[in-house]
Amino acid sequence: MFLTISTTGTHERPATDLGFLLHKHPDKAQTYPTSHGTAHVLYPEASAERCTAALLLEIDPVALVRRGKGKGRGGAPDAALAQYVNDRPYAASSLLAVALSTVFKSALRGVCAALPERAAEPLPLRIEVPAVAARGGAELVRALFGPLGWATVDVRPVVLDETFPAWGDSRYVQLVLEGELRLVDALRQLYVLLPVLDDAKHYWVAPDEVEKLLRAGEGWLAGHPERQLITNRYLNRRWSLTREATERLELVRLAEADDIGVEAIDNAVDDPAPDEGTDTAEETEKAEKTVSLADQRREAILTALRDAGAGTVLDLGCGQGQLVQALLKDVRFSKVVGVDVSVRALTVAARRLKTERMSERQAERVALLQGSLTYTDKRLKGYDAAVLSEVIEHLDLPRLPALEYAVFGTARPATVVVTTPNVEYNVRWETLPAGHVRHRDHRFEWTRAEFRAWADAVASRHGYAVRYVPVGPDDPEVGPPTQMGVFTIAATDTKKHTKKEEKAA
Repeated sequence: MFLTISTTGTHERPATDLGFLLHKHPDKAQTYPTSHGTAHVLYPEASAERCTAALLLEIDPVALVRRGKGKGRGGAPDAALAQYVNDRPYAASSLLAVALSTVFKSALRGVCAALPERAAEPLPLRIEVPAVAARGGAELVRALFGPLGWATVDVRPVVLDETFPAWGDSRYVQLVLEGELRLVDALRQLYVLLPVLDDAKHYWVAPDEVEKLLRAGEGWLAGHPERQLITNRYLNRRWSLTREATERLELVRLAEADDIGVEAIDNAVDDPAPDEGTDTAEETEKAEKTVSLADQRREAILTALRDAGAGTVLDLGCGQGQLVQALLKDVRFSKVVGVDVSVRALTVAARRLKTERMSERQAERVALLQGSLTYTDKRLKGYDAAVLSEVIEHLDLPRLPALEYAVFGTARPATVVVTTPNVEYNVRWETLPAGHVRHRDHRFEWTRAEFRAWADAVASRHGYAVRYVPVGPDDPEVGPPTQMGVFTIAATDTKKHTKKEEKAA
């Protein structure tokens, strides 16, 4: 297998700096053992104006057969096309990706102590792979590399046999990439996408492959249009690993979209103190039963949903699944969907609900989805009711219009129940210092007048009527601890919205 990396330069910024970035001296030919053969690094040309580094991987066919028997641990389905004669060693595949990570380990981390400024800036790069397996053809190659900043993605199919052109093209292509990218980004893209194009791996895909994918995909994979295909193929279609990687990449994408850290999004589950263990779902539930306000809030929501005659319900921002659990106990609710952006919260919710031990009939009634409430989501359409229980106060105020549009403007359930703290009642909490909000993640807490002003405006804009229900003891001076708005869509507005959708279709 063969791959070349070229760059150009000047006498002031010589192209031979590529040697520093790859940690391989241009004047030397170096050899490295790999699990399937021997990797060679050499420089066909090295001048101030132009420098090319070549990686040549010699495959040991006997080692390939021994390590690749069968489809189980250590093997791969394509590894034994024949026992000793095999075209695979001559086409770039996951074996070349492994060699890249072995030979250019420091470069893949973006580390260069000698020239840190060069490692951090884009270089004029040309990467050539004479033969690479491409299950999906030239179109797939362009779809994978096209969105990654390359000025040129030149893909030329390799014919099966030049003597018999009527036989058509093989599944191999010649690939040339040109553009200005950081070297670390180019190497990471190749590390991930070579086995994706080949759609096969020559080694057992262990759980740590998820971490490898996320590290190599940092900065480009989360927002890639073909993210799902890349994840599926890279992880050899192992469902559990693919799901984990997809959830974590979605967190990264949402964090990048909102320009915040991933930890700020995935914070719905509090970390235990250093001297504490993590409670089981049962222990957490017992503790919650002592919090009467939480019980009253859930009962008020359930009453509102029953009064509305809702059968299918969305719990938006479901957290650890307390309300989902309560809804499932009532057979009137035929479908309950919990949605949260936090992977950790959904994991706790699944454990609380014992989803893995549910009967088939019960499992059909419930679903847990990862998603952000500030983005429209077609999965949330068609439900009778939606609940936003203690959710809106966790958003920055500038993000509220996005949530409003996603829920009331796009999903448009017939009933929406919203609960939020009443900041006026905070003076009744003896343990809450003056001026403090009830939870460290609350971005705001509204007075009754502020909540009603917001709710009235939302209802007016989207064709809903809204009524207000106190939750908890209704203090004559400061009102209840929790305020609840029950939005009901007007029948005439439903007809108008249906007509709009029909026209759009």
